Amino acid sequence: MILSPSLLSADFGNLQNVLKDLEKSGIDWVHWDVMDGNFVPNITFGQHVIKMLRKSSNLYFDTHLMIENPERYIADFADAGVNMLTIHAESTRHIQRTLAEIRRHKMHAGIALNPATPLSTLEYILDDIDMVLLMSVNPGFGGQSFIPATYEKIRNLKNMLGDRKCHIQIDGGVNPENTKALTEAGADVLVSGSAFFAHPPFDKRHAQFQAAVAQ
Repeated sequence: MILSPSLLSADFGNLQNVLKDLEKSGIDWVHWDVMDGNFVPNITFGQHVIKMLRKSSNLYFDTHLMIENPERYIADFADAGVNMLTIHAESTRHIQRTLAEIRRHKMHAGIALNPATPLSTLEYILDDIDMVLLMSVNPGFGGQSFIPATYEKIRNLKNMLGDRKCHIQIDGGVNPENTKALTEAGADVLVSGSAFFAHPPFDKRHAQFQAAVAQ
């Protein structure tokens, strides 16, 4: 299981040191929630902040775009040093073309689905993606409660993917208490914001998530 802490819940005034501390704690991925105030009712950081912090971090930058028409910014996020660029299926008219463009810019391509978006949306793009992000809360704000129907959606997605090498990521309400059930259902990348950053030190909290899988 890969834990990808969401910087949405980190200290925005101290992100450089936060990234260094995450590396020291054994974390490999970090989750960037990019919001534009249109696709979701919130605004966070963008490609310029990510580019500046890329210079001081070797972490895998897992970047989740909650923005309208993300195809406009693919080159910018590639230039910023993003490793995985995830777009929402609901945010663009031309999903396959946008995913292909992400890969053309040498990034891994992810597709995110809101809680009410059916898996059938993915039917004809399964070979164009490296990760599916299932939102287990409605996107836009941290600290929301996990939606239980996500478990069935994970299991159905796992069956849909078959033997494809594709990550299943869960974002929203993830904590050590539901980590085992999520991984047993088929998820292998978990995003945790407040449930991670509100419980320092990072190395011990990371260990708690990993221990939950082994129970």
